[in-house]
Order: sequence, then structure tokens, then C-alpha cells
Amino acid sequence: MEVAVDLHIHSGLSPCADNTMTPNNIINMALLKKLDVLAITDHNSTKNLSAFLNIANKKGIICIPGIEITTKEEVHLTALFPSLDNAQRFQKIVDAHLPRRKNNASFFGNQLIFKEDDSVKEEEEILLSNALTLSIEDSIDEIRKAEGIPIAAHIDKDKFSIISNLGFIDKHLELKVIEFGKNTESDIFVNKHAYLSAYTQIKSSDAHYLGDILEREFFLDVESKSIEGVLNALEV
Repeated sequence: MEVAVDLHIHSGLSPCADNTMTPNNIINMALLKKLDVLAITDHNSTKNLSAFLNIANKKGIICIPGIEITTKEEVHLTALFPSLDNAQRFQKIVDAHLPRRKNNASFFGNQLIFKEDDSVKEEEEILLSNALTLSIEDSIDEIRKAEGIPIAAHIDKDKFSIISNLGFIDKHLELKVIEFGKNTESDIFVNKHAYLSAYTQIKSSDAHYLGDILEREFFLDVESKSIEGVLNALEV
């Protein structure tokens, strides 16, 4: 069956995201836009996932636990996990490699951890937009150890993408999925980099505002409408 997905959405925990990106606002917007599956992928943190997963479960939509990390090379990777436990296992690796620089909310933005009723539980003090001390190769390895799927995020962007920063994707990396922004003609991009045709291609919103979340415009063919079904479809 086909499911409409958006696998790259930021909550108000990401300093660059709007404060209105709360659990109920995002889940309700995804339902309004008739999505079947979404993923929450905050910068270097999984601390909002529990609230999102609980709200999604109550409202009958699939929410995949995820994260977006910045590697030592300042390349963005997203990672999707089969469960909250797996995501939190990976969080321990992130915490061990994230510089302990404090956030300046007035400059970088708020980093809000929400309760299920959208009230603010607390604010993350450590700046989440910093690069980890892990290389791309080591980051992918740690994601795999936590049973996650690594994805080369927004490879069409002119900054923080593996193509813009490194020029190519090393074929030896355990990387099988690449992501494009919703406004990019992926076929044209792949024609310029023919080797990318070997990768599974997805389109995501990288939403930082509610209105940016995808409509029913990108679909995956899955064997089951579940987290497992979506992850299996990404890496067939």
C-alpha cells in the first residue's frame, strides 16, 4: 500500500524552529494535511519524542522517532529508529559528543521541551545546533548500532549537506537513503550526479513552521502501515 509521509520535521526543541511547533499543533497539522506518517527529527536531541509519540498514538497517526545530527564535517544526517528506546540509546552517543556550550536563546532561538498538553516542561540549556565530534562514518556506524536508518539530509541544499560540504557521497559509507527538499526536481539533480540513482530517494519538508509540513505529495510503498513497514521500505 502507499502511505503519504513527511520524514523530517522539527519541533520547538530545535533552536531554528518556531515555538508553535508543539506536539498537538504538529500532529493536528499532519492530520489536516492527511499524512499517514511523520517523523520528528530535532537537532541533536530526542527529548521531545515521548510527547509526540504519545499524542500521535492517541490520534491515530504514525510518528517515527528520529533525530537530525550535525557531524564533525558539518554535514546533516537524519536518523529514523524503530522505537523510542532505540532513539534514546543513540541519544547517549550524541550527548557524549556534543560540545557543552550553553544556548543563547535570544540569539539562536528557544529550545523547548514540551509536555503532552503543549505546555513547556523545560528548556534545553546546551546549544543543539553545534556539530558533534563524530565523523560522518562514525555517526552512521553509531546510528546502525542503535538499529536506526541514516539518511543524507537535504542533499540539494547549498549548506550542511553531504554534497555541498564534501562534494560527493563516499560509496563505502553505509548510507542507502538520500533526501531532497520538496521544491527540488530530484531527477534533474540526479542527472548531474548519476551515481545517486543507486540510492533510495525521499522528499521531506524539513519543516520549521507548521505551514511547511508536506501535503500528501510524497509516498512510500509499504507492506504494512507501521513504523517497521516504513523503515523496511526505505532500505529494501
